[in-house]
Amino acid sequence: MMSSSASRKFTLWALAWPIFIEVFLQFLLGAADTLMVSRISDDAVAVVGFSNQLFNALTTLFVTVSSGAGILIAQRIGARKQEDARTLGIMAVSVSFIVGLLISIGLIIFPNEIASSLQLPEKLLPLAHTYISFVGGGMVLIALMAALSTSIRNTGNTKGPMYIAIGMNIVHIALNYAFIFGAFGFPKWGLLGVSVSTVMVRLLAVIVLFYMFLHAFERKIRIRDLKIFERKLFGEIIRIGWPLGVNMSCWVFSQLAIFSFIAIIGAEELAARTYMNTLESFCFLLGYSFALALQIQVAHLFGAGLTREAYRTAFRAIWIGLAVVIVNAFLIYLFGSQLLGLFTKDKDIIALGVSLLGLNLLLQPAKMINMGLSNALNAVGDTRYTMWIAMASMSIIATGLSYLLGVSAGWGLIGIYACMIVDEYVRGALSFFRWRGQKFLRLREDSLRGRAPSESYRHEAADPDSCRRPTDQQSGEASISVEARNPSPVNL
Repeated sequence: MMSSSASRKFTLWALAWPIFIEVFLQFLLGAADTLMVSRISDDAVAVVGFSNQLFNALTTLFVTVSSGAGILIAQRIGARKQEDARTLGIMAVSVSFIVGLLISIGLIIFPNEIASSLQLPEKLLPLAHTYISFVGGGMVLIALMAALSTSIRNTGNTKGPMYIAIGMNIVHIALNYAFIFGAFGFPKWGLLGVSVSTVMVRLLAVIVLFYMFLHAFERKIRIRDLKIFERKLFGEIIRIGWPLGVNMSCWVFSQLAIFSFIAIIGAEELAARTYMNTLESFCFLLGYSFALALQIQVAHLFGAGLTREAYRTAFRAIWIGLAVVIVNAFLIYLFGSQLLGLFTKDKDIIALGVSLLGLNLLLQPAKMINMGLSNALNAVGDTRYTMWIAMASMSIIATGLSYLLGVSAGWGLIGIYACMIVDEYVRGALSFFRWRGQKFLRLREDSLRGRAPSESYRHEAADPDSCRRPTDQQSGEASISVEARNPSPVNL
């Protein structure tokens, strides 16, 4: 049964707007970081951008668990299996903590070796040692933040993480200002100060998220419950999660490889790409918010058996996201030189960035299509398909072709961006045809028919041609089922 309050909680807009505020504030946090670090030097900016790509790559080692658990939590809540959802959240947090702790230890011990192996210019190694060892040592906090916020968000509570993002921004900007410039009597630590500020803010966020997590489900989680481990449910997490981990690994490692290619080209290009990352992020914030909300809603509808509504929801969210992404990309392009001028006074870097913003008009719509449809496929459990197309396209086009055109052929950043655009459109097209095929949605419908015929007839109310006609007796059961279990439609 899907109550009216639950349907309102899981509408696309109710889920999306807090996510947008959250990711927008995260964007402001990153932009403020970049802006403040740029006052130290362009080399410091290059190190921060490079290190963050490394951290993103390592994040995939624990996102397998948190992402897989998040989808299953939304599905279980849709199917009214609250205890299973609670257990899934507990296991996501405990396993993510262990993996994150191991990563933190490695980054504390081997910062120079890692940076050197990824072709970071030698002159940047001293700065990289400071940033990677300190901020990387706090990767366990990132692991906990990912698991806690994903679990909370997939219960339908997208406002909680939003409030925490607001607090993080205020505290982080204040601490950055204090530690970078020596304000308010604080020591003037430069890049070390940014590192200290980042770790302190993440620690505070974990504490608040953990308290919120304990109250996120119908039955409160006790500290002693954190040792709960159910092998069968964990097997489901891994089954749906490991392709998500591989998929994300493909993306972040391709981005890390691209950053390494850019580092070969030069430190100036590396700084330009870092500034571009900040501007690009703003282009698809609303689109990303709808894509993430789409994944939660589709998983919830899929768990509840409302497959027709799940199918239509995906296209509705993508159209909205495309409109926003295109407008944002165009505005960024119009004011590109002025915005880049906020970060650097180097005219060569600004000129290079402006030329890339023109290509960004082609890149961002492709990202929105690919992101939205991939999230929809993942929400229904079709994670292996998105994994295979990611592995193929990113390894051949995004990485291999980028090196050939950007480095070997001497096209530089323009060549690399062209390959990124092609990669996004290829994966978006393949995801579109897969979603149109409705393989996993039809499997869900067949499962519902086999288990309880009256359940499957709710689809006929939404799409009369999708199922066979019921008998009179079954039709009466279906009418009661639809009215009782779906008193209000799930819409935007």
